[in-house]
Amino acid sequence: MKKVNLAIVGATGMVGNTFLKVLEERDFPIENLYLFASAKSSGSKVIFKGTEYTVEELTESSFDRDIDIALFSAGGDISKKFAPIAKEKGVTVVDNSSAWRMDKDVPLVVPEVNPEDISWNNGIIANPNCSTIQVVVPLKALHEAFKIKRIVYSTYQAVSGSGVKGIADLENGTTNNYPHPISFNCLPHIDSFLDNGYTKEEIKMIEETKKILNDYDLKITATTVRVPVKNSHAVSVNLEFEKPFELSDVYEVLKNAKGVIVQDDPQNTVYPMQITADGHDEVFVGRVRRDFSIENGLNLWVVADNIRKGAATNTVQIAELLVSKM
Repeated sequence: MKKVNLAIVGATGMVGNTFLKVLEERDFPIENLYLFASAKSSGSKVIFKGTEYTVEELTESSFDRDIDIALFSAGGDISKKFAPIAKEKGVTVVDNSSAWRMDKDVPLVVPEVNPEDISWNNGIIANPNCSTIQVVVPLKALHEAFKIKRIVYSTYQAVSGSGVKGIADLENGTTNNYPHPISFNCLPHIDSFLDNGYTKEEIKMIEETKKILNDYDLKITATTVRVPVKNSHAVSVNLEFEKPFELSDVYEVLKNAKGVIVQDDPQNTVYPMQITADGHDEVFVGRVRRDFSIENGLNLWVVADNIRKGAATNTVQIAELLVSKM
């Protein structure tokens, strides 16, 4: 794999820090590394692979140098402004915000699911919502095997999805980030409410699933909930298939699905948990059982580290795909 010149935008944030950790763990082939952040973080020092780097302020001239790939995780407004600038300079942007996800000209990629979609990028590739990433990994394999008709998502999302402010509210019992206490409480409210009663987070999961699976006929609904857990998201997934199935076949499909680890031994209380998914890149699936209330119905419990697989790791995997095509 050839070495590339890599930039990170939002290098001092929670996901930016995890980018660096994952890049080092996976021995990503870097020739030159450039770190960008806000003026407030400019000048701070970061150690990567034993070398000290100085964080620069992100400006409109930041990409006036030889950069091949830029990983963005600095929020939607920054991505909307600076991703086109980087693109015009010949940089391929992998963006972790929601800014470009539903743009018809921007691929929305999960490498285990639709790696082929990077081939039609025009300089920007979007990283999906964290909860969407973890559910589509097992759903892709099940959709191919049994043809999904309808999906019902109910999420149990950790406070790290809100960044350091969310973690602070949990640990300190404050309401600086959330409208109500998150300690000892669950909030059925992630992102802002829309006129139809759904939140933006719920609509993200619905629309992104259709785009990634390239099936706009899927019937999907979602309820997203913030729970008092520091890291890793869990999702209860209820599926209705077009085709009949045997549970043994479902297990076989899941066990062979790339990036999936099945943890399902209820008699011995073995099932995926947020506390054990923390720090891992795989998607864990358990509580696999038939939904007897409908024909061809199935229930799943899906857990993954939202900062790693739900953000940083998936972004780095996309960058690896790009390098492999160079």
